[in-house]
Amino acid sequence: MPRVGFVGLGNVGGKLAGSLLRNGFELVVRDLDPAALAPFVEAGASTAATGAELAECCDVVITCLPSPAAVSAVLEAGDGVLAGFASAGTAGSGRKIWAEMSTTDHHEVRRLGALVEAAGGAAIDCPVSGGCHRAATGNISIFAGGERDTFEAMLPLLTAMGRRILHTGPLGSASILKVVTNYLATANLVSLCEALATSQAAGMDLATAYEAIRISSGNSFVHETESQVILNGSRDINFTMDLVCKDIGLFADIAAEHGLPLELSPVLVDVFADGAARYGDREWSPNIIRRLEEATGRTITAPGFPAEIVDDEPEVAGAEVVVRRGL
Repeated sequence: MPRVGFVGLGNVGGKLAGSLLRNGFELVVRDLDPAALAPFVEAGASTAATGAELAECCDVVITCLPSPAAVSAVLEAGDGVLAGFASAGTAGSGRKIWAEMSTTDHHEVRRLGALVEAAGGAAIDCPVSGGCHRAATGNISIFAGGERDTFEAMLPLLTAMGRRILHTGPLGSASILKVVTNYLATANLVSLCEALATSQAAGMDLATAYEAIRISSGNSFVHETESQVILNGSRDINFTMDLVCKDIGLFADIAAEHGLPLELSPVLVDVFADGAARYGDREWSPNIIRRLEEATGRTITAPGFPAEIVDDEPEVAGAEVVVRRGL
């Protein structure tokens, strides 16, 4: 079983690292926040003073960080992961793997991947989708982009952290598809805010409106999760406005690079830029509905909904999703 280094123990990373520890992997962790490290040390994980030290002693290094710049700093610092890979070489253990689990720019992951390869390692991007509540239970979905042999070497770790694992193609492909799915989730969130506000304005009971959407063609994963914390009033989905702005900005960049004349994307970018300016970068993303509440003087809540979403499905072993091609 490989020794795994994990850098970034935030809302998502901490839960993914917890799944590895829970499933018996030897874990070495690193985070700038001592409070984030403490529960892992108590549960038996080791720590490393630098990225280089972590890379030298681990077979796999996973990064799960809030921005491409943060990932670059962890890898490219003088005492960073790349220095550790180069120092360790491949003697006795084969190629070390860098697995990027952040939501990031596909050009950047390919640039850093080339540096990892030059240092004797292998690279794979493995962003997750499905919400923090499913990351906590190991039931989240994971996209993985990289060479097939690297994917297969990572698969035991990926199936410990997630339920549905999709090999998306070469390095960077997973990051593109992750940005695409986050864009769709954002579009769904904004449309649900308008749907709930309109239902209330038209005199509908919001609990009934929630169920009508849930059992209809209007249903979605976002509705079944984020609509509930919107109606509760907590708006706590463990995802913040600055992260939405980053993700939909990355999507807009991909579309612009290929000359697509998108119409909805610029609207979403403007909506969340306004929300972040009004309420702060670290406000929970579902509180984008406050723009409608303030415009109408209404509070869009209803009793009986949870303050946070908890995954109540049992943890099951993950498996690769096979892409269907033709009949």
